[in-house]
Amino acid sequence: MRNTSKKRKWPKVLGIILLLLIIGGGAYVYSIYHSLKTAVTTMHQPIERKQSEKRAEPVVLEKKDPFSVLMLGVDERQGDKGRSDTIIVLTVNPNNKSVKMLSIPRDTRTEIVGKGKEDKINHAYAFGGVPMAMDTVENFLNIPIDYYIQINMEGFKDIVNAVGGVTVQNDLDFTNEGTHFAKGELTLNGDQALSFTRMRYDDPRGDFGRQARQRQIIQAIIHEGISVSSLTNYSDIFSALGKNVKTNLTFAQLVDIQQNYKEAGSNIQQMEIKEQGTMINQIYYGLVAAEERQRVQNELRAQLELNE
Repeated sequence: MRNTSKKRKWPKVLGIILLLLIIGGGAYVYSIYHSLKTAVTTMHQPIERKQSEKRAEPVVLEKKDPFSVLMLGVDERQGDKGRSDTIIVLTVNPNNKSVKMLSIPRDTRTEIVGKGKEDKINHAYAFGGVPMAMDTVENFLNIPIDYYIQINMEGFKDIVNAVGGVTVQNDLDFTNEGTHFAKGELTLNGDQALSFTRMRYDDPRGDFGRQARQRQIIQAIIHEGISVSSLTNYSDIFSALGKNVKTNLTFAQLVDIQQNYKEAGSNIQQMEIKEQGTMINQIYYGLVAAEERQRVQNELRAQLELNE
């Protein structure tokens, strides 16, 4: 139970890499720019994957085309290839100045593209790495997946500590992993933030409550990351990102995103997909009804301005 809980913790940090660049901007001087370029070079890891059949033409960021990013939180402990236990899709549209963020539950049952069978969606990464995960999510949502950002889940504490900790408003008094979290405003370091987002089973709201805490951590990291005080920590921030993040986005592309899409980052809209939990052959799965899947697909396709 403890290992399962440990793995369910990552939507709050995956957004920092892209959203910090969308929201951030003019305060960064040349030395920070240079440090960021070095970090992104370290993070850059291209993948071999064909152009998506769900998009007629490749995205051109200079032309402010809407685009999508698959964010994966992966357990990279030694000797364990791991699974993508957090799966988030961001669709960014500079024309309506919004970002839609969809979390896909790890137990969602769907076709694993390339394996020819249905399984939990987070198994796609274990079977075929980032390319299979991108293909599987693309098929599930019926949208092109243009880019990916992968984070080593064990690096979360470093990133929180690098921004100087985070402040959250806690609406539930609870204790988790030996740490007590009282109601009210809390300032958390990396270890505490990790524990804050792990708790799930003692929350009467279940996974909804856990996701609410995760969203608070996302917003808090972004707030601290773009604050003037955090500029003194930029070296630590970029070092933590460079060590724990992989992406096929290049530095030039990230610069284009910062220049052309930053207004969208001020309007982040959370999306949810409803599932029905069930046991199949003594294994738990989340089943998404056809109507619910179509609803989510339609909203994302509209966000990406894709023709029917």
